[in-house]
Amino acid sequence: MTRSNKQNVQETGKEKERKNKIESLMEERELAFSEEEKDLVKWKAPARPFKERNREYFTTVGAMVILLAVILLFAREFLLIAVILAFSFVVYALASVKPEEVEHTITSRGIRTGGKFYRWDALGRFWFEEKFGQKILVVETFLGFPRRLMMLMGDKSEEELKKLLATYVLLEKPEPTAMDKSAKWLQEKVPLETS
Repeated sequence: MTRSNKQNVQETGKEKERKNKIESLMEERELAFSEEEKDLVKWKAPARPFKERNREYFTTVGAMVILLAVILLFAREFLLIAVILAFSFVVYALASVKPEEVEHTITSRGIRTGGKFYRWDALGRFWFEEKFGQKILVVETFLGFPRRLMMLMGDKSEEELKKLLATYVLLEKPEPTAMDKSAKWLQEKVPLETS
């Protein structure tokens, strides 16, 4: 047998081994998907963190919008004034309208929240945060939108969710970005309400 024939035999052996591995992975995947999806944890909570705002908050936001609008009026930036007015309306709506309750479900195949399903292979790490005294479960996604799933925990304990999710995704809080740091600094330096 010549040297090239030996190489061909070795290559076909490697190809057979690779094909066998691929077939076994496909069989495992089909087996996993042939199993019925099981709900592991289910709970209801508000769709977003909410805090009752007082009159001082709305007065401060209104004064800032008027001041910016006057400055931009002298600069003849009418489009930017319209954007700021639209943004202030969104702030007003989010601060005055209570969020609806949504159902969150962690299943054996992924997470179902807000009427949408996210498979485990599309989810990255998870961590916990707190806003307005409410605990939030944050799960990073590999999707373009949304980049993060933010679910209020409601009556669920952090330990229960941590134990369950750690079997599927990594528990790791990312380092704050420059945008996160600047937003935190601005929030501390320019408080919109005293209480």
